Amino acid sequence: MTIKENLEHVRQNIVTAASKAGKKSEDIILVMATKTVDPERIREAIRAGGHIIGENKVQEALKKYAVLKDEDTKWHFIGHLQTNKVKDVLKFADMIHSVDRLSLVEKLDQRLLQEGRSLDILIQVNTSQEESKYGIAPEEAISLIKQTAKYDTLRIRGLMTIGLFTKDEIKIRKCFKVLKETYDTLIKEAIDRVQTKYLSMGMSGDYQIAIEEGANMVRIGTAIFGARNTPDAYYWPSEKSDTDAAKHL
Repeated sequence: MTIKENLEHVRQNIVTAASKAGKKSEDIILVMATKTVDPERIREAIRAGGHIIGENKVQEALKKYAVLKDEDTKWHFIGHLQTNKVKDVLKFADMIHSVDRLSLVEKLDQRLLQEGRSLDILIQVNTSQEESKYGIAPEEAISLIKQTAKYDTLRIRGLMTIGLFTKDEIKIRKCFKVLKETYDTLIKEAIDRVQTKYLSMGMSGDYQIAIEEGANMVRIGTAIFGARNTPDAYYWPSEKSDTDAAKHL
């Protein structure tokens, strides 16, 4: 199947999942996870109607952005962000999905103050409780959000998580239910300057489940661009992965 056909198939699945959950499919935002995908194939997806590019690796994203910045798209950073990459990620990112610690919040704020602007962010929560995963623990999420909300440069727009990598649907749903519960708690807290707008969860293998459990933003790569030859066969192979989660997008 072509990228256009794959994208249409994903959209049809989103319609089905949204209907099952009593939602409108047009309210589900599709982020195309483009790790290792070359610019021309990304351009093909844009021509087919994809509007948001999601990148996991800062240096790879910068190179693609230089080629594709003429396109009418938004760029989201969806991988683990190291504090020493903050200056570079701000060169292209319209939103960061993976803010998970105060040290990163402080570094982002410092740089954004220098640039005189603000940025939309999501707080990443580790709902699977795996040590290999990034993200704040669910029980600590509200505290981090309250601290982050004090920084005028950062606009908290919701939460993000990565589901457990398993074929056990019950365990996958549990991860998404935990994030939805945290999201609902966040709404009740009514924290000043926090806008609970996006629930980013679900990738190629579990996005339909995620939508059924409350997601309104999904990050999909393989289902659109096809399987990668190897998990670490990067478009620019000299770089190392920012996150193991990128392998499963």
